[in-house]
Amino acid sequence: MILVRPQMGENIGAAARAMWNFGLETLRLVAPRDGWPNPKAVAMASGAARVIDGVALVGRTEEALADLHHVYATTARGRDLTKAVLDPATAMADAARRIAEGQRVGVLFGPERAGLENADLVWANALVSVPVNPAFASLNLAQCVLLMAYEWGQAAGAAMPAPGGKGRPAEGIERLRLVETLEARLDTAGFFWPEEKADSLRENLRNLVSRLPLTDADVRTLHGIFRALADRHPTRN
Repeated sequence: MILVRPQMGENIGAAARAMWNFGLETLRLVAPRDGWPNPKAVAMASGAARVIDGVALVGRTEEALADLHHVYATTARGRDLTKAVLDPATAMADAARRIAEGQRVGVLFGPERAGLENADLVWANALVSVPVNPAFASLNLAQCVLLMAYEWGQAAGAAMPAPGGKGRPAEGIERLRLVETLEARLDTAGFFWPEEKADSLRENLRNLVSRLPLTDADVRTLHGIFRALADRHPTRN
């Protein structure tokens, strides 16, 4: 589980406790507001010291996803991103299947006040939305973690590996390097223009790459294509 910019130590501790209830112990924190370690989190996580002791602290969402093959991002609001939107049960059944195949997966949770931003969501492969009362759709962070952990527990025992294919799924770091290479080449070619639309174009590009079912072989092939195109068609001034 990955908590992005969590604000309250109590919620971090409660999330850790919910995870350990269902046998999950890998917790990553992205830029927690009050820093880490947090005594309030430790107190709230009573009984889940194993999760708290193993917390990994990173500064950016991309860093937290670098070694993962598939990422689900929880969101309560409709987004203008073209991604698959799953309910928790479907998402965790898919996660259990992927883990049974040997993949590493993660679930992103946003800060308590406003949830994940598009800048975080573009790195996810799929979105997870909980079918709650539309008049009151906000879930407490720890409650959301508990819900996902429960669905994971329900799905884990029934997971069956899918038939293998060629290559393994691309890791987050491989997707990130691919995006960085593509952005650099497109920037040189003047693609990100006009300037006021550059951020939106970059966001759309990252979202596109994140939702493609890429393997490590696909990534290597695409890097080769980019190099070949750059060598064949040098940038003109």
